[in-house]
Amino acid sequence: MEDVPSRPRICPECLMGISVISPPYCMKCSKPLEDDLQELCQDCERKNHVFTRGVGAFSYSKAMKKSMYGFKYNNRREYGKYYADVIWEKYGSTIMSWNADALVPVPLHRARLRKRGYNQAQVLAKEIEKLSGIKVVDNVLIRTKNTKPQKELTDKERNNNIESAFQMSTNDLKYNKVILVDDIYTTGATINECAKALLDGGVGKVYFIAACIGNGF
Repeated sequence: MEDVPSRPRICPECLMGISVISPPYCMKCSKPLEDDLQELCQDCERKNHVFTRGVGAFSYSKAMKKSMYGFKYNNRREYGKYYADVIWEKYGSTIMSWNADALVPVPLHRARLRKRGYNQAQVLAKEIEKLSGIKVVDNVLIRTKNTKPQKELTDKERNNNIESAFQMSTNDLKYNKVILVDDIYTTGATINECAKALLDGGVGKVYFIAACIGNGF
């Protein structure tokens, strides 16, 4: 793994355990690979992910879990800029090559949004918008089910939990390519369900950006 560029927004103790994903990684979802001759991870080889491609910056290490917990639950929204800066340094040219029409944050259910007060995926998307110039559109996709937190479930339970949990509210502007933005990608269940809803609603291709990539099959 590469060392993460030092930035004052993250404490030195946390920085020591944070690493950026480096090759070899899955050409579909960016999950780290052990064999540099592989092109896809086991997950992408055996599952029919409907998104075109995705990228993620950080390995979901113990230190990153702590950082992400603060970002999601302790109102440490300033972390979003740090994550976006590293994502952009690593994947900026790739992201721009997708020629996307919009960034779409993975939505929270309205009940969870009221409780938390903000959507961390939207915070991250807004920071990526500043770097890329790609506009954030947060009223296209809605979460229709107040699902259980994915981190509490097995891989199979995650798929069942998130199935049909999203719906596209409108595509009046006829977006052809969109980029989903989320904090963590593990099994791909959430991103895949969002992508299904967008494709069913008339979007041509769906990509994703995640701050962290974790293990999960």
